[in-house]
Amino acid sequence: MTTLSALTTRGRSFMAAGITAIVCSFVLGERDLLRAGLLVLSLPLLSVLVVSRTRYRLTCSRRATPARFPAGQEAQVHVLLENVSRLPTGILLLEDQVPYTLGGRARFVIDRIEPHGAREMAYRVRADVRGRYHVGPLTVRLADPFGLVELARSFSAADAITVTPPIVPLPPGRLTGSWTGGGESRARMVASAGEDDVAPREYRHGDDLRRVHWRSTARRGELMVRREEQQWQTSATLFLDTRRTAHWGDGPGATFEQAVSAAASIGLQLGRDNLGLRYVTDEGVVLPPSATFEGSLLDLLAVVRTSTGRSLRPGVAALREAANAGDGLIVGVFGRLTSEDVREMTQVRRGAAACVAVIVGESGTAPEVIRLLHVAGWRVVTVSSAAALETAWAEAGGSGFRGEPDRTEAR
Repeated sequence: MTTLSALTTRGRSFMAAGITAIVCSFVLGERDLLRAGLLVLSLPLLSVLVVSRTRYRLTCSRRATPARFPAGQEAQVHVLLENVSRLPTGILLLEDQVPYTLGGRARFVIDRIEPHGAREMAYRVRADVRGRYHVGPLTVRLADPFGLVELARSFSAADAITVTPPIVPLPPGRLTGSWTGGGESRARMVASAGEDDVAPREYRHGDDLRRVHWRSTARRGELMVRREEQQWQTSATLFLDTRRTAHWGDGPGATFEQAVSAAASIGLQLGRDNLGLRYVTDEGVVLPPSATFEGSLLDLLAVVRTSTGRSLRPGVAALREAANAGDGLIVGVFGRLTSEDVREMTQVRRGAAACVAVIVGESGTAPEVIRLLHVAGWRVVTVSSAAALETAWAEAGGSGFRGEPDRTEAR
């Protein structure tokens, strides 16, 4: 019965027609009608027998380019199906399971794959909502040439596709703060050790060969290059307020979604500035600095959700540790702030560290609260959405401030 369930509508119609012809042949006494009925009935049954005994050995691999892309853009998924058996395949109906958010199912028809041959299919996916989605598994439906039987077999492998928050390109330029390794200490270090001895690192693909540090290369046994930008490197912290009470609205236009997009954009820009960046939320440290920080940050922001906490205290404690450790720049992305939140945030700033507060939603935070942040040494940038961040970021970076209060707001 399981095998007969593989009959298509056409196959069932053939069986019904064959049985009807056989019954009518007995009623009418027509032998020719009996022969025709047996022929029509045997065709779907033979097709079921042939398809059910088919033993193809197929392998499937899948890759998405890119595997991580911003919401609102597209990616292409390539599916490679290989026939590793010694027999050619028949007609194959392929269906890759794709979440509705990415565009629905992808279907293909392949006439034949020769022994040890392969076929590659491609389709596009697009999502307007960030998140991590699974594509697959691939379902292969075996069909006979007459379309009477269709037997489904499924692979088990599925692949993850990460849709990140929309990324707003920010203008280059650093927000100045307590930069390490520069100034007179840098000059003294160069004078005593020489320019070529300053912080060599491992060679990376794309590095200029003229920067190879041969003395360190001979000592380490691998290519080493001069880290010429060491004097501008420092550590920074990116803070995101995820409290549900600090945001409002639903869908892509909600202040939380706009704040996540702003945090992703700022994080990528600070990473391109070669900062040792860490990511903190109101619940505490989430992601420490690492060589793969950019990708890890996007993966986290793709699935981040609002928290049920009402206080910034755990996050503020992590920010104080970062400031005490010498972080020269702290950038916080907030929703609605209250005077109590500001009192907690005033404990963060230490020494010459630059502190920037990006408040998403112009009508959410009272003017007196913003003034208190200014007095506490925070530079406040207020934007209505992440799309307005580009202009505000250019104004923040072009003012040359070093953590001192600014009496203007970027909108």
